[in-house]
Amino acid sequence: MIENIRLAFQGIWGHKMRSVLTMLGIIIGIAAIITIVSTIKGTNEQIKQNLIGAGNNVVTVQLNQDGYAYDMSWNGIPDGVRIISQDTKKQLLDVSGVERVSLYTSRQNADSVYYKATSFSGSMYGIDTDYLSVYGYQVIRGRGFNENDYKNFRKVLLVDSTVQSSLFGGDDPIGRSVEINGDVFTVVGVIALREEFTPTINSMSDYNLYAKTSGGAMYMPDAVWPTAYQFDEPQTVAIKTTHTDVMTTAGQEAAKLLTSSQIVGTDSKFDYRSQDMLEQAQQLQNMSQSTNTQLIWIASISLLVGGIGVMNIMLVSVTERTSEIGLKKAIGAKKRRIRLQFLTEAAVLTSLGGIIGVLSGVGLSELISKMMDIPVAISVPAILVAVLFSMLIGVIFGLLPAVKAANLNPIEALRRD
Repeated sequence: MIENIRLAFQGIWGHKMRSVLTMLGIIIGIAAIITIVSTIKGTNEQIKQNLIGAGNNVVTVQLNQDGYAYDMSWNGIPDGVRIISQDTKKQLLDVSGVERVSLYTSRQNADSVYYKATSFSGSMYGIDTDYLSVYGYQVIRGRGFNENDYKNFRKVLLVDSTVQSSLFGGDDPIGRSVEINGDVFTVVGVIALREEFTPTINSMSDYNLYAKTSGGAMYMPDAVWPTAYQFDEPQTVAIKTTHTDVMTTAGQEAAKLLTSSQIVGTDSKFDYRSQDMLEQAQQLQNMSQSTNTQLIWIASISLLVGGIGVMNIMLVSVTERTSEIGLKKAIGAKKRRIRLQFLTEAAVLTSLGGIIGVLSGVGLSELISKMMDIPVAISVPAILVAVLFSMLIGVIFGLLPAVKAANLNPIEALRRD
């Protein structure tokens, strides 16, 4: 085999221009496919990041009424809906792909909240001990909530950096008192996201999922939520999954579990539904994928043309080397050896074309990315498949010339000049 490869390189080097022209179809085809695949992968990752954020992996499961999110700001306690217990939370943790679960209550436009004479119009959340870790928040000033805050029903608050700027004028809010529905709460900490992420908003549903109002957000322990808002109420569930790709299935399974365990009555107008931006991302990806798949098939035509070129040049090579083949057969070379030699030469030729095509495709992808600001992600599996596929093309299209060479009559071959 090593000898055949050496002879193949000698033949390619001996006819450099002819070899380059033969490989051109393979190079163009492989380069086009690598470029398209890299663009597809980069675009798909960008779609995910635009909709759900890099590494966020959080699915929100909330109560719905007749297909619409149930808003506690305008509606009372829903009939026939149980409060989510800790036992149910443990069941949610057993759902495949679920890493952490948080239960929380919220008001998107909180009212009757004041700092001195200034009214707060942002969002209010009653959170459990897992909320900050699920969403990736960290305390940047002061302290977070501890076990005693929950156990002793302490009226304490966390605020985000937006509230610090808008409500407290940029001053240190630690220790300041905020009045919520007549009760006084003390700010103990300021929180922020570990990694800032700005989602792409394309519709009202995207806005409703991400918007927390321009006024920022305040957070209190869920244990004191009934103190501020006078009653217990059904919680929203935030589920952090182990991986982005399992968000859809994990959210759907969690929604089914909550609907079956928390809703009383089979004819209820309430149910739990997951707000999963990954599903929307996958729809956009599928649209992009279908278009780019057609482009890949078009690019594959170049590979077909390149394969035909390989077969043509190998047939020419058989004709040129008829005497050589006849001599080898006359001294005892078997058909299998002759066939393997020509197949090896064809495979080496197309593999070189594949490698050059891959390098060209990677370079072209990076160039397009910089010139047109289009995200690309080089796919290592696609590169390996491209090189192996180019080698396969050499074997397939080199088979006919190899069989023809192996079947030559040695006496007739030696008679030819």
